Amino acid sequence: MPHVEGLRSPYDKTAGGLHHLGRMLDKIRLMLAGRLPGHFHSNYGMGAGLDGHLCGFLNVEFKDIEARVREGGSDAELVEWIFARGLRPTKIQTRIWNEFSRKIGWNDFATRYLQDLKQEFGMAHHPHGTSFDLIEISENRPPPASRA
Repeated sequence: MPHVEGLRSPYDKTAGGLHHLGRMLDKIRLMLAGRLPGHFHSNYGMGAGLDGHLCGFLNVEFKDIEARVREGGSDAELVEWIFARGLRPTKIQTRIWNEFSRKIGWNDFATRYLQDLKQEFGMAHHPHGTSFDLIEISENRPPPASRA
């Protein structure tokens, strides 16, 4: 899967200081514009995926965020809207989310799923074992630990 123009890395924390939030907003914007590639559709807003975990952490519904993004606005406006309706994470909560999210797939509930995906992508023996790393590799970006 090649890099998608307008789709941030899950490691990006420019939206609200949280991993994946900017990427989720990007995916919504791309979907609403009809530009989100088809291979993203099956996981779009999925409760068991990164979108669902982040929405659960923030105590907001994905469909509500999607409706708000449809109205337009900057990342800062959307983040403020999300935080005003759900959780406005403290520094510690932000750190907990960021550490949890960047390790999903590393010896946890998602490990088997990621192993299956790696097999499907022909990367079964690839050493990286987190969902973020798999996303980075599949979008032709080296994971942060691999960057020089």
